[in-house]
Amino acid sequence: AHHANEWITTPVLLKFVEDFARAIESGGQIGGVSAEELRNTATIYTVPMVDPDGVALVTGEIAVGDPQYVSAQAIAVNFPAIPFPNGWKANLLGVDLNLNYPAGWLQARENKFTQGFTRPAPRDFVGRAPLDQFETRALAGYTEAIDPALVLAYHTQGKVIYWQFQDYEVPGARELGERFAQVSGYSLEETPFQSAFAGYKDWFIKYFRRPGYTIEVGEGENPLPISQFDEIYRDNLGILTTAAMG
Repeated sequence: AHHANEWITTPVLLKFVEDFARAIESGGQIGGVSAEELRNTATIYTVPMVDPDGVALVTGEIAVGDPQYVSAQAIAVNFPAIPFPNGWKANLLGVDLNLNYPAGWLQARENKFTQGFTRPAPRDFVGRAPLDQFETRALAGYTEAIDPALVLAYHTQGKVIYWQFQDYEVPGARELGERFAQVSGYSLEETPFQSAFAGYKDWFIKYFRRPGYTIEVGEGENPLPISQFDEIYRDNLGILTTAAMG
């Protein structure tokens, strides 16, 4: 949940952790893989919610009339074409967190400024500088500390997996992405130009030169209904276990 109205990815990751722990305890399997073998193969780090205040707004945890709600509403009124609060993707400062990483940030700014997102907005405002938000600095620092072999960045929607950043060639990245596509039924695609910069997986690929993937789960209009949860989880269980097995 880099994006507020894409919050359904949070319970997907939490259920994976819960099921994995239960399978370890019982000596069973998860996603057709021995949980004990998976535990001995990899360490899995999860950050289920990068944008907690934005998610709280979209899900109604922040009540109408609350100062945080009023502050967000004051931003949203400048963008009447975006439904409020359901169209809200940003944090409550009006910065789109997945456009705030130092990986083609200036190009992202140019792209979004052209679309009219030149100031705090419900979505698509890149911030004043890369990593100028607490959330993105925290996640970048955490990633550097754990030094992972690969990352999966979960978003909604489209049933699509994006695997590359610009012309960076990461050995094995496409092949692993093809395995993800095979086990999930999602399509493996190149990122559209308008969305191809300043994201978390873009930053990871650029600085670590290791595989990074944005996975767009489900289909429809954000926020996706909870009725899609079971299908999303089934589709992605194979991706999560395959990623851990390498």
